[in-house]
Amino acid sequence: MKKFTYVINDELGIHARPAGLLVKESAKFTSNITLKSGDKSGDAKRIFGVMGMGIKKGNEVTVEADGADEDAAIAALEEFFKNNL
Repeated sequence: MKKFTYVINDELGIHARPAGLLVKESAKFTSNITLKSGDKSGDAKRIFGVMGMGIKKGNEVTVEADGADEDAAIAALEEFFKNNL
């Protein structure tokens, strides 16, 4: 399992547009990808899992990937978070 943490900088947090992009990016990989923030967690490949977490600006999130392509998944998602959130 690989993981990284990131503090959300987007003024609106993870709202509909970036959540959709995150799900689309996560779906490129076969690994299980989980998003965690505080006591909540969600499947990064499911829009309702991401949106239901209610992540706001300043929240710290941990992204975990577990599977055959976890290295590539973490690298791509870390870049995604830096560029979009």
